Formats: sequence, C-alpha cells, structure tokens
Amino acid sequence: MPSVLVVEDDPSIRQSLIEVLSEHGYAVRSAADGFSALREVTQTPVDAVVLDLGLPDLDGGDALRMIRGISSVPVLVATARDDESEIIKILNAGADDYLVKPFSGGQLVARLSAVLRRTSHVPPAGAAGAPVAAAAEPLRACVVGELAVDPGARTAYLAGRELRLTRREFDLLAFLAHHSGQVVSKRRLLTEVWREPYVDDQTVDVHLSSLRRKLGERAAAPRYLLTVRGVGIKLVAPR
Repeated sequence: MPSVLVVEDDPSIRQSLIEVLSEHGYAVRSAADGFSALREVTQTPVDAVVLDLGLPDLDGGDALRMIRGISSVPVLVATARDDESEIIKILNAGADDYLVKPFSGGQLVARLSAVLRRTSHVPPAGAAGAPVAAAAEPLRACVVGELAVDPGARTAYLAGRELRLTRREFDLLAFLAHHSGQVVSKRRLLTEVWREPYVDDQTVDVHLSSLRRKLGERAAAPRYLLTVRGVGIKLVAPR
C-alpha cells in the first residue's frame, strides 16, 4: 500500500483529499503546515507528497526546496496558483508534477499514480502485481444484531438489505464484527486493517463516518459503532 503525505492547511480540503486517496487504496498521513510536513518526511518516510503552496507558516515553494534538501520523495504540487511562471519555477525547484485547483478526485489519483510509476519502485495503489499483505488471522462470518458480515463472500447485510461498501469500508466492518463487543484502538485498526501503523488517525475517522451513514446512524446517536472516548471503537448489537 503506497503511503502519501497530504500537506494542506484548509481542513475541509484536507479531509476531502484524505478520503479520495484512502478510497483508492493509499495509506494517508496529513500535515496542516510546512514545518509539520518537514517533520513527517524526516521522521517517517512516505512514498509521495501532495503539497499545497499556500501554507500558513511557510511558502510551499520554500517547503518544497527544504523537502528536496532531505529527501527524493516524489512531490505532486496541488495548488490554486495557475500562473505559468510560478508553475515553471516550482517544477524547476523539484516538483514532479503540478495540479491546479479545482481538480477532481479522479485527476488527482491519476496524476499521483503516474508520478509513482515514473519515480518510484512502489506500485501505485490498485496496480496489478502490487503485494497484498496477509491478514493476521482469518475472519469468520459474524452476525451482530441485524448485521450479517461474511468475509469469505465479502458481503454485508443489515436487516436483510445488502450494504454497498467500498473495499476498505468492508475490511473495517469485517474486522470490527469479528471482534464485536471489544474496544479496538485506531492504532490497531491501522496496523491490522490498513497494515500501516503510521497512517494519520483521520483516515480511520473518515471511514468510520462513512460506515455510520451506511448503517443508518450518526456519531451523536450510535447504534452499532460505539466510540469509547480516548480508547477506541467497538461494534455492538443495538439494545
């Protein structure tokens, strides 16, 4: 699973980018400013960086040059700046590609995949032949309340209605169902479901939020997915 660092100061845009990349099989971490991005790149190397130029503490161009001083990680610049001279300057400073906002999630994923193909031995997410990590333990079919999950058939039904889940949503739901009644930490989910313990916790939050909607509940009024504050999440049968 390729890992990506998203550097974006706007919270709503950052969450959207995390959601899109996660849905396409990337392990995503994030940073809201330039110096946090530099710490991330230094402490835990990633396979690619998606970098906004309008950062609150450091101009993105300067952040790019600093990243280039410590790492050869592929950098895709994603910004609202569309001036041709700026684009040329950033590409000459070491960016591997340049994407002008607004852009679609499909365009972002395609550009990122192309960058990884050109610059890295790591296969893009979803690429044929990409290694798949084995599950820590086989997951059995489970019934929790009116929820039935079958990992072998990769199906999930709620009150007899099949749930339309993404690959990652299903993996997350199957793992929680297999451990129903147990509080599971986000770190454990990242390690055993994502197989990547250093991804941003927000990746889990995004998928849990999507699962709640498909289960017909909200965080403020949970039925199956209960948050144990400061500890983790557990799946239980509604009372």
